[in-house]
Amino acid sequence: FPFQQAVTAACLTLTGDTMAQVHRRIVDRRKRGPEPDSKALVPDLLLNHDWLRGLRIASYGFLLYGPGSYAWYQFLDKSMPKQTLATLSAKVLLNQIVLGPCVISVIFAWNNLWLGKLSELPSKYQNDALPTLLDGFKFWIPVSIVNFGLIPLPARVAFMSSCSIFWNFYLSTTMNK
Repeated sequence: FPFQQAVTAACLTLTGDTMAQVHRRIVDRRKRGPEPDSKALVPDLLLNHDWLRGLRIASYGFLLYGPGSYAWYQFLDKSMPKQTLATLSAKVLLNQIVLGPCVISVIFAWNNLWLGKLSELPSKYQNDALPTLLDGFKFWIPVSIVNFGLIPLPARVAFMSSCSIFWNFYLSTTMNK
């Protein structure tokens, strides 16, 4: 079990979700208008945090994304060990058309399973999967080029997880709307 990659992925998925939750509370607070006690902002942002939601996404990172993506990157490197433009392009393409849809479908299912809403999963896929995947292409293709072109295999999960803080912010927002 790739424990280090699992812990890294869990911490960084939790970071992305925390950013999404804090952002949502800031937006909601601004809509309500100025409040008399501005000192309450930080405690309000921290006390109203949905820790169970954070645990959902962190457990996904630890149990599924970290180990799964580590195995995926090992597979790609063993299948295409040479560093050429053709293998770089193939890895990026496979990452997008194989790993991307898998990650989106699994994280939506994981979230709905935790929420006890598996019956709503088909409509979640129908409404959100394709737009999320297309947005993912815009974000992940450049990141994947850097990942496969410059980052050594042992550091790939950490690099992709670090980049995914911003993607997890987006995903967390999409999953919880």
